[in-house]
Amino acid sequence: MIALFKSFGREVRPVDELAEDTWVELTSPTAEEVSSVAERLGIDQDDILAAIDPEEKARIQTEDDYTLIVVDLPAREERHHEQAYNTIPLGIILTKDNVVTVCSEETSVLGSLHDARTKDVSTQNRLAFVYRIMLRIALRYQQVLANIDRTRMAFEERVEKIEDAHDLIRLHELESTLVYFSTSLRGNATVLDRLTRYGHLQQAEDRDILDDAIVENQQAIEMAQIYREVIDGTRELVSTLMDSRLNTVMERLTSITIILSIPTVISGAYGMNVAGKWMPFADAPHGFAIVNLITIAVCLISAIWLRNKKLL
Repeated sequence: MIALFKSFGREVRPVDELAEDTWVELTSPTAEEVSSVAERLGIDQDDILAAIDPEEKARIQTEDDYTLIVVDLPAREERHHEQAYNTIPLGIILTKDNVVTVCSEETSVLGSLHDARTKDVSTQNRLAFVYRIMLRIALRYQQVLANIDRTRMAFEERVEKIEDAHDLIRLHELESTLVYFSTSLRGNATVLDRLTRYGHLQQAEDRDILDDAIVENQQAIEMAQIYREVIDGTRELVSTLMDSRLNTVMERLTSITIILSIPTVISGAYGMNVAGKWMPFADAPHGFAIVNLITIAVCLISAIWLRNKKLL
């Protein structure tokens, strides 16, 4: 899909024709759309398609007539029937007169610019426009990271109730997401660092936006690292609790086995081929009942002792 936007004063409005200072937004474009934009703006089709490749890494590539910037941004996906996050590439192409963005799906980062009513968002100042996108990407990472931390805190509140593998898989997914985010944020930091070298093209206010993007991106990197360490601690806590539960179950099973072995030993002794005169209560009128009562008493005493030792 192709959408064209242009800023008029404080507003960014959709337009019908591609002209100077137009923002061209390509969302999951078809081959025909890629070919049309590439031919119209003199861009290599491979550079447009690069942003659609999920394996594309963050980078800056300078050509004779344009500059390609590829960065990663967070996106939702479904894993194991649960809502999760991953990262997808966003391509930004700066030409002499236009800005082109290419993404494989719609994203709130760009959507927030459609109805922007601020003098800081202008398609005429293309470099500042790119910096605004980078700033919004960093802020979006922070929002998603905060959501992940809230999910982790909710997980910890019910950690004692975890009984199946579903919650463990969910915790693993959160940790995997933070690994992806850390990698992508470091790649974006490299791109931002290279953008600082365009100082001769920047105005003072443009550099302020870039500095804000760098600071927010670095903060997102630190948040991802901290939350990853916290989740690692949560995973160790879950592992410790599950080991403790297993030990408790094994202790109880062992205690039950000890108690059940008492009747087995006594009955086995009376079942041996030994003269009756040598067996207690063998000739008593109620010998069988007496032996059973003694067996039950020994079992009860053993159970009480094990319970006092917190082994049952």
